[in-house]
Amino acid sequence: MTTFVDRVELHVAAGNGGHGCASVHREKFKPLGGPDGGNGGRGGDVVLVVDPDVTTLLDYHHSPHRKATNGKPGEGGHRSGADGRTLVLPVPDGTVVLDKQGNVLADMVGKGTTFVAAPGGRGGLGNAALASARRKAPGFALLGEPGETQDVVLELKTVADVALVGYPSAGKSSLISVLSAAKPKIADYPFTTLVPNLGVVTAGSTVFTMADVPGLIPGASEGRGLGLEFLRHVERCSVLVHVLDCATLENDRDPVSDLDIIEEELAQYGGLDDRPRLVVLNKVDIPDGKDLADMIRPDLEARGFPVLEVSAVSRQGLKELSYALGKIIEEARAAEPEQEATRVVIRPKAVDDAGFTVTKEDEAFFRVRGEKPERWVRQTDFNNEEAVGYLADRLNRLGVEAELHKAGARAGDGVAIGPEENAVVFDWEPLVVAGAEMLGRRGEDHRLDAAPRPAAQRRRDRQAERDEALGEYEDFDPYEG
Repeated sequence: MTTFVDRVELHVAAGNGGHGCASVHREKFKPLGGPDGGNGGRGGDVVLVVDPDVTTLLDYHHSPHRKATNGKPGEGGHRSGADGRTLVLPVPDGTVVLDKQGNVLADMVGKGTTFVAAPGGRGGLGNAALASARRKAPGFALLGEPGETQDVVLELKTVADVALVGYPSAGKSSLISVLSAAKPKIADYPFTTLVPNLGVVTAGSTVFTMADVPGLIPGASEGRGLGLEFLRHVERCSVLVHVLDCATLENDRDPVSDLDIIEEELAQYGGLDDRPRLVVLNKVDIPDGKDLADMIRPDLEARGFPVLEVSAVSRQGLKELSYALGKIIEEARAAEPEQEATRVVIRPKAVDDAGFTVTKEDEAFFRVRGEKPERWVRQTDFNNEEAVGYLADRLNRLGVEAELHKAGARAGDGVAIGPEENAVVFDWEPLVVAGAEMLGRRGEDHRLDAAPRPAAQRRRDRQAERDEALGEYEDFDPYEG
């Protein structure tokens, strides 16, 4: 039998971006044809998508670690690497995505709703893309960025119009089985229902869904019994139906006190005060149950509850119940505001936003934080001096060195770029010219500026080289010296 799972912790990892390629085009009589390294492919995203055919989070309970594929590295001949494949994870309708701190990241309701849980890393640029009028033959390429990793919590909140709530063995499963085509487990002992059961009910022209929520007991809002495990499934329902057992065999219980206890638990859970209520007095096919229903009905109606007497066994009052619920559902749907078109909110950056911050953390230690500097550091191959010079150029143009001066940094002070757990630390030398100048303008190959020589001129040059070499050989005396 399929196990119902409505809360899991999922560990997702997007694909890494492919590295760019550093390559120079070569062919006969053209040894320096210019850079032709392609870009790396983008890493695959991890995307959650609502699938109506999925009703449980069981797959992610058994396999909580999911990873998208990496992007391929670039190649010579201007060939870019292939992008990694997006990993699509289907989730049930009504899934809420939270972070480890409990903050809601996405509330996924409606077929096809998507949420990017972890975006893939960018591919690194090849040296062809890095070439410019100033740097015509870069001898380096950028590294691909690592894909994001996320630990998210998936919680399933049942999407239904009506929720049946009540004590264990009140007859909720029996009611949903006769009102719809649902086939829940039914037995004569408490907590028979361990998972929410969904059924579709038709009342005239109104079609709505009904959820049978597992039985609640005192302390459910604090986690007692099934408690919080299933109270969340009541949140999305438009109507709450109290199913009261009028034929209970427990001497310390009666339908009115059951109603008060369940209402207290719902109030403690919170957020359900505005839901319309309807009370169902169940099991009136039993003589004692009918007598008790007649006794308590005036008291419940005096409290403002619509009351219906039903029997799941004899089918008494079921038609009236379905039409009463259909009427309430139609009114609730009519009162819902119309869905507005999605609005795009544009928040331009401030004109004085440099895109990074410089913080003094100690007497001689500074930290640089910002999207661009941190991304540039991740893309740099620190084994390549030319790539390090390119990084220095970019940081200098961004204004990092000027901000370090303003913050009071001096030569030899420590500077870290990035968060504490993954930062690049170096000693600051402000008097050293940054970038390509520091490295002797690496990447500028002036041989590329020369116009190609005609074939006849190339032959004459080669013959002159051979004649010069032969002349040196003729003058050589092996016995001399």
